[in-house]
Amino acid sequence: MAVEVRAAVGRWDDFTSLLGRGGCVCMAYRNSSLDALARLDHMRGLCQREPGPGVLAFVDGEVAGWCSIAPKATYRALVNSRTIPHVDDAAAWSAVCFRVRVGFRRRGLMHDLLDGAIEHARGNGAVLIEGYPVDPAGDRIDQTAAYVGTVGLFEAHGFEPVLQTAGRSGGKRRWLVRRTLA
Repeated sequence: MAVEVRAAVGRWDDFTSLLGRGGCVCMAYRNSSLDALARLDHMRGLCQREPGPGVLAFVDGEVAGWCSIAPKATYRALVNSRTIPHVDDAAAWSAVCFRVRVGFRRRGLMHDLLDGAIEHARGNGAVLIEGYPVDPAGDRIDQTAAYVGTVGLFEAHGFEPVLQTAGRSGGKRRWLVRRTLA
């Protein structure tokens, strides 16, 4: 299985083929006051300029996965969140969600996506990345609740838990995790 992770810039058709034209949770993080159509227009604009809204994973040339990663300041709903705390004024980037297409799941693609997201952020000058994953506490978690990733996934890529948030996904607590880039 040949996996390649690429920035979403210039790849609007690939983005919509994976996430559909109905929207995605990460679009709401960027501006929750917009309706679904306005969110799509906003994302289309982000896909037309650097650094873009995230990265796409391609398996043997077919779009198979997504990770939303961008400067934290571009996620309006995240910056103003009541459940995900603001730690400090560091110019963090945020990895807020993942999506893996049916037929490509259980192949470790989220690891490839997170690696690609880290490199995308680093290539665009990021010095710090945050994530807000769920802690399944040893239980299985439904894939719809794991769209934020798991603490274990982020720890496997050098992130360290900073604090438990008031946020929940699938009834499980979420953590704020960070990785400083060298």
